[in-house]
Amino acid sequence: MLKNRFKKILVPLDGSPNSIRGLNEAISLARLSSSQITAIHVLPIYPKNLVGTFDMYLKYKSKSAKDFLGRAKTSAARHGIELSQKILFGNDTVRIIINYAKTSKSDIIVLGARGTGNQKEKFLGSISNGIIYVSKIPVMIVK
Repeated sequence: MLKNRFKKILVPLDGSPNSIRGLNEAISLARLSSSQITAIHVLPIYPKNLVGTFDMYLKYKSKSAKDFLGRAKTSAARHGIELSQKILFGNDTVRIIINYAKTSKSDIIVLGARGTGNQKEKFLGSISNGIIYVSKIPVMIVK
């Protein structure tokens, strides 16, 4: 039943323990459905007049993203799952994830309930809450 349902799984990651739980659930789902996983991370864009101020911070965040995306790829490979990774840039994380899911023709988005962002909602994180309300494709939230 699952084998034909989910071929492309999208997993937004921010390196938090909850996002890693989302990845682990995506790996389990991929094993059941012979799927591919794409792990993405969204880095913010700062105004041009502030870019010099945030250079070191952006380098740190970029290196951190590459590190945890690399660990995600290794973790998936241990289970025989192909994982591609992508770093995207923008300030509307929800919209970027939704647009990427559409353009990549993902069948499901799997993500942790809360990540490292500012928390606006009490039950779910602001990103997962936003994705639930905007997404036209299935969303699996992992707590």
